Amino acid sequence: MPVLSRRRLTAGLAVSVLTLTTLTACGTPESVNDKTANADNEACAPDLAKLEFGLISAESENKLKSVWEPLLEEMSEALERPVVGFYAPDYASVTEAMGTSKVQVAWFGGKSYIEAAERAGAEAFAQTVALDGTKGYYSHLITNKDNAIAAEVDLGAGNGDQYVVENAAELTFAFNDPGSTSGFLVPTYYIFAQQGVNAEKIFSELIYMGSHEATALAVAENQVDVATNNSENLDRLKVAAPEALEKLQIIWTSPIIPSDPLAYHQELPDCLKESIQTFFFNYDNEAVLTGLQWSGLDPASDEDWDTIRELQIAKDILEVQNDGTFSETAKKAKLAELEAKLEALN
Repeated sequence: MPVLSRRRLTAGLAVSVLTLTTLTACGTPESVNDKTANADNEACAPDLAKLEFGLISAESENKLKSVWEPLLEEMSEALERPVVGFYAPDYASVTEAMGTSKVQVAWFGGKSYIEAAERAGAEAFAQTVALDGTKGYYSHLITNKDNAIAAEVDLGAGNGDQYVVENAAELTFAFNDPGSTSGFLVPTYYIFAQQGVNAEKIFSELIYMGSHEATALAVAENQVDVATNNSENLDRLKVAAPEALEKLQIIWTSPIIPSDPLAYHQELPDCLKESIQTFFFNYDNEAVLTGLQWSGLDPASDEDWDTIRELQIAKDILEVQNDGTFSETAKKAKLAELEAKLEALN
């Protein structure tokens, strides 16, 4: 299975600087600016009486609560202060909440993380590890096994991406959320941008369904012909909705994607960052981890998601190249800007 490749995405591109923004002073409460290094939780950031933990909307709120609340309860005990889940209605809301200091810690997808790092002061400290020990997952296109598509696509070749583009005018298609890595960014680049088409313009109907769970159920119930999903969510369906999973057929699989980051706000006191890291790196509640489809968490840093940054910029480059509305001068200027940002990551 191919891996998202920096060399493939960056060849021949020029150098610039990618600037990350930080919160303004008025957007950060005084307690978050407390830099005390005392490792005792009772003495560390005493004004920060509770933490809010942001959770992207990969599944319904009820499903997320069933797997996250036990972990948050244990985290509350470890940090000796309440840790409350912020169950966002969409991916962007977690970034917005961290940017206004409503949440201090969050589970992100790769795409939503790089946006939060740039705009909301997010700092990755951990990467999820799958049950099989890998630190990656896959984006998929799925259809219903009873849909004619399943018989017409060469499943062995996995060429459903070509079929979908060639027959888009007759198909209904669903992304999950514009902030999703596997449910939007990866398929947009590998399926549509690389074939020189705009997904917004080619389908009989295109909808955004919010979560991976929603797109899976929509395909299972024949509400849409094709939808995006990912390997992690399909594994969860084995327990959560096995009847729906049985109806699904994968018709395309992406290169491997770096697994999800956990991040805290970069301005949290060091003592609190250390306590949060200690909790996650030593967390061993097997039942909870299995519910999250994780075997554990490994230390990580911001640059571990540079591959996603490169993919985002490369997608933008292809879209500008294929956009006939730009004048030649405007296109050259925009491409130079994007190429410089891409090269700056090396």
